[in-house]
Amino acid sequence: MADFSYAFTNILVNRPRPGVVLFTLNRPERLNATNAALHTELASLTRRLDQDEDARVGVITGAGRAFCVGGDYAEVADMSPEVRLRMMWETVELVSGLVEARKPLISAINGPAAGAGLAIALLADISIANETSYLSDGHTKIGLAAGDHAALIWPLLCGMAKAKRYLLTADKITGREAERIGLVSECVPAERVLERALDLAAELADLSPSAVQLSKRALNGWLRMAMPTFESSLGYEMATAFAPDPMHRAKAQG
Repeated sequence: MADFSYAFTNILVNRPRPGVVLFTLNRPERLNATNAALHTELASLTRRLDQDEDARVGVITGAGRAFCVGGDYAEVADMSPEVRLRMMWETVELVSGLVEARKPLISAINGPAAGAGLAIALLADISIANETSYLSDGHTKIGLAAGDHAALIWPLLCGMAKAKRYLLTADKITGREAERIGLVSECVPAERVLERALDLAAELADLSPSAVQLSKRALNGWLRMAMPTFESSLGYEMATAFAPDPMHRAKAQG
């Protein structure tokens, strides 16, 4: 086995099955919300997975009772424009990395997922959700355009009508409803989420790496065609972040 180090500080890394790497977001006291350091690590995760010679499949989950509830507002509120701009470029790296990575990634959505966490959960190649927990793209409720992944992937997964229904209102969706509308691959009881994800990862790890990786690349051609839509939506999110509607700013702060 190669001596490969991911050198993460906010993500635990272990190898529970041959060829499988498990990444666990490790800020459970903050529901695994992304601070600047975790955001940077997530942006590089798929690139590092591709560089790991002993890995064929990655699985990502969250420590504690959440998957990842998005940005850590305790830090985001105090971020300078320069830091926000850097995080925008990291979001481009994160999303494009999930689309372009050779090796498959499975999300074990053990608890609530929102923001950047939801982007990873849904852009993973296979997504296994806790049937009773919720997914939420809450951008519009805090005065932001939905820009980190939603315009790219939601219409492909669940259709434009459902995408607009949930992205414009920012209503929460249970794992069970997410499976019904096609937003996630499967939903299972909470205690089976990680086990199911690891079983699927082991199944993929036993297949021809070239066959799996090239199948993934062909299917992700649909996402590559939509990347200009993603980039424009991210620009709209940044525009609303720097010049938010005062009414929505007051609601978000209240």
